[in-house]
Amino acid sequence: MALKQYKPTSPGRRGMSGFTFEEVTRKKPEKSLLAPLARRAGRNNQGRITVRHQGGGAKRQLRLIDFKRDKWGVPGKVASIEYDPNRSARIALIHYRDGDKRYILAPLGIQVGDTVESGPNAEVKPGNALPLRNIPTGTTIHNIELTVGRGGQLVRGAGTAAQLMAKEERYSLVRLPSGEMRRLPSGCMATIGQLGNVENNIVKLGKAGRSRNMGRRPQVRGAAMNPRDHPHGGGEGKAPVGMPGPKTPWGKPAMGYRTRGKKPSDKHIVRRRYG
Repeated sequence: MALKQYKPTSPGRRGMSGFTFEEVTRKKPEKSLLAPLARRAGRNNQGRITVRHQGGGAKRQLRLIDFKRDKWGVPGKVASIEYDPNRSARIALIHYRDGDKRYILAPLGIQVGDTVESGPNAEVKPGNALPLRNIPTGTTIHNIELTVGRGGQLVRGAGTAAQLMAKEERYSLVRLPSGEMRRLPSGCMATIGQLGNVENNIVKLGKAGRSRNMGRRPQVRGAAMNPRDHPHGGGEGKAPVGMPGPKTPWGKPAMGYRTRGKKPSDKHIVRRRYG
């Protein structure tokens, strides 16, 4: 995956970068694997905004991705690498030997014509999915299940990868991209390899309009608001925060305050991501 730099024909174009899409081999998605995607714009079932800074953007259709990789023992051929507007990673269309078609997350280095397979007897190579107990220690993995049979929930973003550190009978120790070390049930499925589109995090949008096309609305600084709208608001000219530590609009501590509560799954965390 390569990036392209735009020529500064306008102030918005200066410094802007984007994808070349040279790895994408098909423009139109597989119709049988599409579903409608309603735009909620951060609103709940009462129509009230519960998540700020969302709305607008280009219309999208949902691509049905096979996160479970439960088609064991049936080889599939990579028919195309495609763009998915709903995620940062690219997706690969797989044509299975029995005629089934499915989308999977495209790992780094996978190409049209390659063969992928899932199951405990699959070969350890990028794109193949195996239970953690069947993967050698030290292997790079992605799309990892948290619960057996639920489907991959961890490590699904572009360029991300986890590493299998150790194996016990019931649990396997995995180092996640955040640095967290976590025990996962050894029966959980994971896909071999690092996810593709690794340059996604260095793309420079260049102008606000590109952000709006992605469904992101403007963010307003708290200091620019009125006192009734934000704890940082009000005052003459530029005013300091005037309280111990910055706050969210709802008065809770911001900037480094840890919001994760106690969870039953905490016992499986060997090392927290904070170090």
